[in-house]
Amino acid sequence: MIPLGNSRMSGQSIRVNESKTMRLLISFAALFLSVILLQLGTGGVAPLDALSGVSLGFTKAEVGILGSAHFFGFFIGCWWAPRLMGAVGHSRAFAAFTVAGTIGLIAHMMIVDPIAWAILRMGSGACVAGCYTIIESWLQARVTNETRGRAMGLYRIVDVGGSLAAQLVIGILAPAAYFSYNLLAIICCAALLPVTVSRAEQPATPSAPRLRPALAWRKSPLAAASVVVSGVSTAAFRMVGPLYGIEVGLSADRIALFLAAFVLGGAVAQFPMGWLADKYDRRNVLMGLSVAAALACGVTVALSGLGIVAVFLAAGLFGVTTMPIYSVATAHAHDFAADDERVELSAALMFLYAIGAIASPLVASSLIAHFGPASMFVFIAVIHLGLLGFGAYRMRARPAPRDRTPYVYTPRTSFLIGRLLRRGKEG
Repeated sequence: MIPLGNSRMSGQSIRVNESKTMRLLISFAALFLSVILLQLGTGGVAPLDALSGVSLGFTKAEVGILGSAHFFGFFIGCWWAPRLMGAVGHSRAFAAFTVAGTIGLIAHMMIVDPIAWAILRMGSGACVAGCYTIIESWLQARVTNETRGRAMGLYRIVDVGGSLAAQLVIGILAPAAYFSYNLLAIICCAALLPVTVSRAEQPATPSAPRLRPALAWRKSPLAAASVVVSGVSTAAFRMVGPLYGIEVGLSADRIALFLAAFVLGGAVAQFPMGWLADKYDRRNVLMGLSVAAALACGVTVALSGLGIVAVFLAAGLFGVTTMPIYSVATAHAHDFAADDERVELSAALMFLYAIGAIASPLVASSLIAHFGPASMFVFIAVIHLGLLGFGAYRMRARPAPRDRTPYVYTPRTSFLIGRLLRRGKEG
């Protein structure tokens, strides 16, 4: 039986800890607000560029180059951000990347040329990666083991919610209009305010993880191939999806809902896929997702002429089957990693994702130009069937690991995300 005095002290201790936790989470509000504003400002430029490019007479391949340029800039931002933080500090680095993104947005209607736009999109891609790297570095320095789970849960909700809102905002923006790009630029610039006026002390600069793509292949060839396929699938849909929507007769506001359905489907799928990935062999889950993704491609093509609701449902199904692949693959790779390898492994997987994301918009848009809108989904289906075959081969190479890391929904935001997640082996 617990003495009354000890019981009271224990209750007071719990209330004090809960109060500290709540104050810490509230202090994250400035960082989370910046995330939302960044998502709204930079997340909306991809579909707006696609719609604007079509209205201005860009070829489909040129529209695809814009998406590829974004992810090339994203990779540059991931690599450069830790080094810039070390040189000038968190706040100044955040301001520099935000300015790059704002310039990339506001200069669009001043220089109407696909090559110039591709260069500007590199700036917006670098802005996204750089700002997320800085925010995640800040979060990493301030979370504790007690608050990590709740902080990361809120972070994921904010990230997905901002991404969803960014797709929906396209429905109210006119393509190729000064107002549209200026509004996005203002929102992007507003992301500076929460971070720069915050009274919180800047944390110590984390060391930049070494970029060793071969590490991912050594730990798990299947996981390495899966994150490339994830990059191909999601980047093609998000960057070239508006072209597909135009080809099948969707208006701009419906294209916004089409893209939002994809994001929402991917978000909803995280919990059930996480449960499956923790309960069953993750290689089987990856192979099952590959089969489902290939089928979803066929469903999307088949339903394209059956009305708006059918098209939206198909987009949601495509999100359900493709977006969880990255997180399942990441969990599978970490099953084979030592604790001191996890940060570099996360960076390596992000790099491979970026490789797939850089290549796929150009390939998908070129296929649409030559063979029609259905060809994009044929391309994605073939890639997933190839992953299915490779997964079957890897099943014979070695057994599943006995000890596994817990499944974690992994945002594809920066090379430092591994520090925030801190995976550990489960018995």
